[in-house]
Amino acid sequence: MQRNQNTLHVTGCQHMLRYKETPLQEILDPAVTASGIRLLVKREDLNHPHSSGNKWWKLKYNLDEARRQGKETILTFGGAYSNHIYATAAAARESGLGSIGVIRGEESFPLNPTLSFAKKCGMILQFVSRTSYRNKHSTEFIMEMNEKWNCPYILPEGGTNDLAVRGIREFGLGLKTFAFEYLCVSVGTGGTIAGLIQAMENSTHVIGFPAIKGGEKMTVDIQKWLGPVHPGNWHLEAGYHQGGYARVNRELLAFMREFEEKNGFRLDPVYTGKMMFGLFDLVHKGYFKRGSTVVAIHTGGVQGWAGIS
Repeated sequence: MQRNQNTLHVTGCQHMLRYKETPLQEILDPAVTASGIRLLVKREDLNHPHSSGNKWWKLKYNLDEARRQGKETILTFGGAYSNHIYATAAAARESGLGSIGVIRGEESFPLNPTLSFAKKCGMILQFVSRTSYRNKHSTEFIMEMNEKWNCPYILPEGGTNDLAVRGIREFGLGLKTFAFEYLCVSVGTGGTIAGLIQAMENSTHVIGFPAIKGGEKMTVDIQKWLGPVHPGNWHLEAGYHQGGYARVNRELLAFMREFEEKNGFRLDPVYTGKMMFGLFDLVHKGYFKRGSTVVAIHTGGVQGWAGIS
């Protein structure tokens, strides 16, 4: 196993959330070698012990903005196994802020590992019915949250907003210290891939792997974050969701276990595992041009294994 020592150096951080520089790790797999390409994984799963991967970058400027507004608490939304809930709870604690998680569905005991961790970080968990959760963007619901929790700083589900896209774009620009032809990333709410598309412009083709059924519809959301004028350097591979969000099957589990044995690190079962499964399928199909370099982003979320277990 070889490691490329290129790292992303973060400067000028005004917030208190720690960042650990991360390596690019080369994947020396026979299938990759036979295809004539070079595959590197940007190990953003190592950038923070709890608020890792793309979550760190999505939270970066939002934490700054919360403090700028004088807010003492961050309120956000997610399901019972949400990586975003997990990461936000840890980031708020480390940054000296309170946190509230509005959780989809009824409360059940014992709390699962994700919610148990969030609660240990000091996050207040408010469970709401699935019907109420679907109305979380309504004016009435937001007014209710503001009144109940004294006007907290509100982050949307998944953490995607303009400030999150800005943070991801900054991360993407940091990758451009070396040349590569393809950039692969998992897709949830669309904010991460949007920031990467902006950063790459037309120098690199960005491939997104949606983790949900009907992922091809994510194109509309991604274009919304990109704005009316956007590069055409990207597309989605929507056929690798393995049954839908947070669903896995034996084929995916076997692939991830074999990948970990060969390469010495773990993929997450919700996002990066599906992305890498799809990437290797494209390798086998000869999609990537021989002689090209492919970079895949490990977006963290390995804590999701606790829920799978």
